[in-house]
Amino acid sequence: MKHSPVSPARRHFLGLTAAATGRVAASGALGMAALSSAQAKNNNNHPGWSIGVGNPHGGGGHCFLRGTRILTKEGEARIEDLGVGDLVETVRREFVPIKWIGRNVFKRSSPMWHQGVVPIRVSRSAIEAQTPHSDLYLSRWHCLFIDGCLMPVKDLINGASIAPAEPAESEIEYFHIVLATHEVIFAEGAPAETLLMATGDEYETFSNFGEYERLYSKHGSAIMAPFAPVVGYSGGKAHLKALLRLGVSTVVDVRDPVQVAYDRIAQRAKQHSFA
Repeated sequence: MKHSPVSPARRHFLGLTAAATGRVAASGALGMAALSSAQAKNNNNHPGWSIGVGNPHGGGGHCFLRGTRILTKEGEARIEDLGVGDLVETVRREFVPIKWIGRNVFKRSSPMWHQGVVPIRVSRSAIEAQTPHSDLYLSRWHCLFIDGCLMPVKDLINGASIAPAEPAESEIEYFHIVLATHEVIFAEGAPAETLLMATGDEYETFSNFGEYERLYSKHGSAIMAPFAPVVGYSGGKAHLKALLRLGVSTVVDVRDPVQVAYDRIAQRAKQHSFA
């Protein structure tokens, strides 16, 4: 396992975690308004992922691109160099052993990549200073942990600091980490989710699902609770007007949590130069 220096941004998120998790209940009421929409899309196996080469099940829509550096007990290591039993650090200040790593390979069969497969680049310092500390590449539905909620990176695309990054190569390889519970770990210094086993069979969406079955048997998957509310963009102005019709005070910020985060990150992108 190859290691590199620990991100200085980690200390900031470790300090915020206790406060952020304490806000989960408060943000949950508003976040759950967006949850049903996000889950509905989530349960459709994410259009575009069915073209995965060597993956008979399709799916696999929440992943880290090959080369992503994950924070472990020994420092940062590229995700493809990690294995079962390696300890990764979570935002709970715990070191948790990896249970399994799923992977999928996609090959381009036309001049252009299918947009459902193209990774999203979260540029260095897109979220805040040194977060992430290097460009981070995620699949569209992979969630980042922001403001006490889990948000699909696709909902944060602003075309500047967070944007699709079509690779020049003819092959894309994605990986995901399974722990005993759904957690948030550090990828290039940014807080990102591990695989959520909501039904227990999510491992089947990866091309190496047979490894999981050999390790844990087909009936060895525990259903996990989400680490935090999973929220998605739920309609912007229409949603705001609906809340105002219910008499919600205009003094209170009634935007979706993801809209609040999007606006802040987009504003940051305007104030800084992102190549």
